[in-house]
Amino acid sequence: MRALAVRLPATALLITGAWLAHTGTAYTQTPGAKGAPKAPPPFRSQKIKENLYLISGEGGNVAAYITDEGIILVDDMYERNYGEVMMQVRGISDKPVRYVLNTHHHDDHAGANVGMLAANVEVIQHRNAWANTVALKQPGPGHITFGDQIEVHLGGKEVRAYHFGRGHTNGDAMIYFPELKVIHTGDIFLTRPTQPYIDSAGGGSAMEWTLVLDQIQKLDFDTVIPGHGPPSDRAGLAAWRVSFVTMRDRVGSMVKAGQTKDAISRVLIREFGWPEGGLALGQLDAFMAEMKTAN
Repeated sequence: MRALAVRLPATALLITGAWLAHTGTAYTQTPGAKGAPKAPPPFRSQKIKENLYLISGEGGNVAAYITDEGIILVDDMYERNYGEVMMQVRGISDKPVRYVLNTHHHDDHAGANVGMLAANVEVIQHRNAWANTVALKQPGPGHITFGDQIEVHLGGKEVRAYHFGRGHTNGDAMIYFPELKVIHTGDIFLTRPTQPYIDSAGGGSAMEWTLVLDQIQKLDFDTVIPGHGPPSDRAGLAAWRVSFVTMRDRVGSMVKAGQTKDAISRVLIREFGWPEGGLALGQLDAFMAEMKTAN
């Protein structure tokens, strides 16, 4: 028996725009060729806690929660990764996948929704993530959306999804496994060497990002599955918040002092490890504009 319980909805905010893929790369060149990107990492599964596994590979981290009545996934990587993700799932359990909860709309996390829906798996998204998917004409919008919170009950187990506000996008969902004290944060938190991407076109906010982190910290958890990178814990999430505030305050002070875009970009690259060109400059105009209006 499957059931869904939905809390009060939040007001939808539709902000369209394109995702600049900083956490996943399209591997179209020959690995090892001069100037070519590295080959994608191999797909692998690791046990996090009883009945909960982390599947890593080319796209964002996927969580697989095994129950007696089927499997609940969190995210599903790129559309092209559907087969690899399902192969990893089959290596964990022979139960069918029943639900996918998306942490946000970016295609390195939600691209394989297409394959999931074709296999009659229910895809659940925050309403803003769904709206962004539709506005971008991205395939695979889910059939179920939620506002502030939703619970999925399957095989005697519960998974909760919370929307705490804008951060990476305007449709971020924090996925909570209360019995295991584990959360999946999506790209609100990362542990591999990459910097936060504030998708302003997708409704993201540097100022509200930390408010989301503060709400997450109120949950009872000890283990964190990030959007990308190895698992972490409560201390790792707290350290990420400190690092984010340091970076944001540095940019904010430079904006208010009238520093140029190029000067701010150099600081982000030199002091905070942002990639040279592309990402830092691509989101910097919106970042600076938000800092100009911040208190």
